[in-house]
Amino acid sequence: MALADDFQAVVDSLPPDWTHLELDLRIFDEDRYVEAATLLVQINAMPYSQHDWHWRLRVAHEFGHAAAPETVRGTLALLDAQRIEGELAVREARSGRVEVTQMWGRPESVRQEFRKRRAQ
Repeated sequence: MALADDFQAVVDSLPPDWTHLELDLRIFDEDRYVEAATLLVQINAMPYSQHDWHWRLRVAHEFGHAAAPETVRGTLALLDAQRIEGELAVREARSGRVEVTQMWGRPESVRQEFRKRRAQ
């Protein structure tokens, strides 16, 4: 199965209120490590040193300091298009957490838009 499809299967298996996902990525042909790294820089993949796995991928559902799921899927699709094969392993998935946003001093239109987006 392609990396992008594997990733989408993981995301589809998560509950609707998931907030954060951490995955490890390993490519099978280590001679293509630099080529893969140049693509993975788009999602701020963190390389491991002295480890079985090559990169840690952090994904944020709607907010946070991580890559958006759409961007991760697109980047993994680029790896698939280059025929760089590998595997993903889920290391951590968080759900049920709520974003804390300071709304003091913001106009009512911003508050309404925030509530509208979070109600989905």
